[in-house]
Amino acid sequence: MLAFKLDENLGTRGASCLGAYGYDVSTVSEQLLEGTLDDALIEICRIEKRCLVTLDLDFSNPIHYPPACYQGIVVLRPPKNPEYKDLIACLEVLGKALKPVESMAGKLWIVSPLQVREYAALIDPPES
Repeated sequence: MLAFKLDENLGTRGASCLGAYGYDVSTVSEQLLEGTLDDALIEICRIEKRCLVTLDLDFSNPIHYPPACYQGIVVLRPPKNPEYKDLIACLEVLGKALKPVESMAGKLWIVSPLQVREYAALIDPPES
């Protein structure tokens, strides 16, 4: 079963949304990890074998957080000045997109209310 940790900026309603799809969901708030530094949080997720779901754009940097080192990273990208419904729309897109997925390990997904984009590392850099 896929396991996720929702960052503190998503709250318990976000956990309920993903939980409704049958996924194992934990939150930063449940574990009293609010304010944890990004590097420490992603390490906790790695140890717990959980994919991090966050609004924090820092985690979309594959150089600082190489997807291959983690159990998965999902960065939600709602429109500017989002309302609650926009966050739920992102989580619903994520929940549906995950149905055929067996593992998020090594993946970086950017999820908007309309689509999922997966980061793909270049195996061979282009020649200059």
